[in-house]
Amino acid sequence: MTPLVMVHGFMGGSAQWAGEVARLSDIREVIALDLPGFGANSHLAPVNTICGFADWVIDTLDRRGVQDFDLLGHSMGGMIVQEMARKSPDRIGKLVLYATGAKGVLPGRFEPIAESQERARLDGAQATARRIAATWFLHREAAPAYEDCAAIAEHASLGAILAGLDAMQGWSGETALGDLTRETLIIWGDCDRTYAWEQTALLWQAIEKAHLAVVPGCAHAVHLEKPELFAALLRDYLQPPEPKAII
Repeated sequence: MTPLVMVHGFMGGSAQWAGEVARLSDIREVIALDLPGFGANSHLAPVNTICGFADWVIDTLDRRGVQDFDLLGHSMGGMIVQEMARKSPDRIGKLVLYATGAKGVLPGRFEPIAESQERARLDGAQATARRIAATWFLHREAAPAYEDCAAIAEHASLGAILAGLDAMQGWSGETALGDLTRETLIIWGDCDRTYAWEQTALLWQAIEKAHLAVVPGCAHAVHLEKPELFAALLRDYLQPPEPKAII
């Protein structure tokens, strides 16, 4: 069984994938990682480049003896897996780019990255985690999954928050999208406040083997807002087609 490696985004953590681990367990071993500075690895030194995160994930999989895998990245994690797909293309089967883009400056985001950095320094890590996590949901703090998601985000220190914002702002994969040769599923919620449609459209148009799923009535956390639909999309994409009977 080919494992599915799931890479969370900015202020995320492996705990956010608990539903996917359960829903996909019959077709995939799910390997959900905590990036340095976030989630269960909040004690590790923050990383301030996307390439640095990609190298860390690859090294972690090497230490675990994981050679070949399918790969999903959410948000900042989508930037990381794009780099992984360029560094180790032969190890990756299918790719999922979820609520992400190729432009690290995040044009069209609910606020510029520089403003997020300034407010983080003024407000502190916990308030920043809760404020930004609310933007990931269509109904903000009223969303049923908001509190659990915010609790994961609150693991991040101020240093990790600033480093993650630096990593995104300093990265661009736009000119290298043609290097992504694996079959790719792009998932985007049509009310995403972090990645505008232009980011999603660019991935869809520039990656040769790309498929697109636009999920209505969701913001940045489709897997928490419409978890059954999200899992169904992954199952449909990751499962090999059943052989047709020859009559």
